[in-house]
Amino acid sequence: MSGHNKWSQIKRQKGIADQKKGQVFSKFSKNITLAAKEGGGNSDFNFKLRLLLDRAKSAGMPADNIDRAIKRGTGEGKEAQISAAVYEGLGPAGSAFIVETATDNTNRALQEVRQIFIKNNGQLGNSGSVSWMFDHRGLILATVPRSDLGNKIRSDLYLATIDAGALDVKDQAEGLEIYTEPKYLMKVKEAVENAGAKVESADISWLAKNPIQPTDAEKEKIEKLAEALEENDDVVNVYTNL
Repeated sequence: MSGHNKWSQIKRQKGIADQKKGQVFSKFSKNITLAAKEGGGNSDFNFKLRLLLDRAKSAGMPADNIDRAIKRGTGEGKEAQISAAVYEGLGPAGSAFIVETATDNTNRALQEVRQIFIKNNGQLGNSGSVSWMFDHRGLILATVPRSDLGNKIRSDLYLATIDAGALDVKDQAEGLEIYTEPKYLMKVKEAVENAGAKVESADISWLAKNPIQPTDAEKEKIEKLAEALEENDDVVNVYTNL
């Protein structure tokens, strides 16, 4: 997902209606479970889990829900086990999709994702069919004031993040986009915070190498497919080359 798409996702999450929060918390819960399953339940030693906990708490997810999700991942919970699967597909106007799922029923998830592609003029592909169009990168979105203080923060941030291992820093209308190798994400995030910027999001994403520029009509169809995928309970992340 490009930086701009990520900004839009943050805005949607902040303005989400109360009746939708349950679905958002469910997706966070599954991601937290997987992170705990892969790297253990101690966030001090599991940076992926630490990033997810920051995002979940920022979204207002209750502490009890977070605790249950961690225990489910470490095998202490009584719920069914969660498994991860990644699917690749093509959408309208040459759009490419990477869809990450977390589910207690991989057969159901596969069939539902396939049907969503078919209903939206797309098709599910094989592993590797579109992932070559993306880079696996850490992406940090941060905001600073538009003021003399903000200018100083920007200057300090550029130097600090490059020293910490950032690959690139882009100043967009919404804020700063900082790109990193996945292994340096936490180190760069700390440098961003120490520079005085507010971190809005920090995670590992699939970023399109060459984003497409569709017409408005084509963009609407691509976004309709993306939204249909995001609405599915088993889908936790959707990335496109839009």
